[in-house]
Amino acid sequence: MPNPIDLLREDHQKVKDLFQHFEGKESGDKKEIVATTLHELAIHTSVEEEIFYPAARKALEEADEETDLIDEAWEEHHVVKLLAAELKKMRASDERYDAKFTVLAESVKHHIEEEEGELFPKLEGHLDDENLGAKMIARKEKLQNRPVGTAKSRDAKSKPRSTDSKRSRRGKGRGKMAAGRR
Repeated sequence: MPNPIDLLREDHQKVKDLFQHFEGKESGDKKEIVATTLHELAIHTSVEEEIFYPAARKALEEADEETDLIDEAWEEHHVVKLLAAELKKMRASDERYDAKFTVLAESVKHHIEEEEGELFPKLEGHLDDENLGAKMIARKEKLQNRPVGTAKSRDAKSKPRSTDSKRSRRGKGRGKMAAGRR
């Protein structure tokens, strides 16, 4: 079974190649490259967040190593997701489309450098490579079989409720308060 770190390095190379391919393309081609890149990033981040990062955190804790790199990686994913959501709403002809994709690429490249240069070396020899690699491959295959734009992490369940549900909860609370004042 492949090494989980090698699997992630392969993903990293794939998106770096897409970033490089984006440069110098016409707007129609760029939209397709951006869509492919965002799809690959969504799959990659889901696999990391759901499977790799929890295993990495556990391995670092067991080795009495700091887990700050895991926390930073989560936050870097958050930034990438925000930029990706904005890019999905834009047209390739929009004035800042190229700039936004460039910022996304720079953010992802920085993230890759930290993972490959700092996190991965700390994890070498501390992960259950065979089991973890198998889980990552299975999850990635499942996500790849979904239509573009639907690769979401399990964390989506823990997102705040919509404002509509907040309003309905507030309304119920007001009713109780109002009833108590009568």
